[in-house]
Amino acid sequence: MMPAQEHPEVKYGERLIEEGKLITFPNPRPGRRYTIAIQLPEFTCKCPFSGYPDFGIIYVTYVPDQRVVELKAIKLYINSYRDRYISHEEAANQILDDIVEACDPLEVTVKADYTPRGNVHTIVEVTHVKSL
Repeated sequence: MMPAQEHPEVKYGERLIEEGKLITFPNPRPGRRYTIAIQLPEFTCKCPFSGYPDFGIIYVTYVPDQRVVELKAIKLYINSYRDRYISHEEAANQILDDIVEACDPLEVTVKADYTPRGNVHTIVEVTHVKSL
């Protein structure tokens, strides 16, 4: 059995997750309408009422305009929710808002499909369409 550390150091992965920002890069095909679909199957957060963990899959589908979200950055960003107390509804809406702010896509849909807990299965889907 390993002795407990009194002052554990912050691991590099924890630091990257804590900093989790959506990084973007120029769309390689601006003017061409195409869809990017991202599945993030290990989403976790905490219920703001009970503190119980919530698990789910986040689906992000978007049509880029001038910027594209970098995949490693979205992975770290999504992992930053693991210790946050946030409702299913607010998590889906916050993810959508942050993607819109980061890359201003033509269209984006975020679908949060939560693992059933207590015989309740929740799916929250939010959409944003850019005004032209």
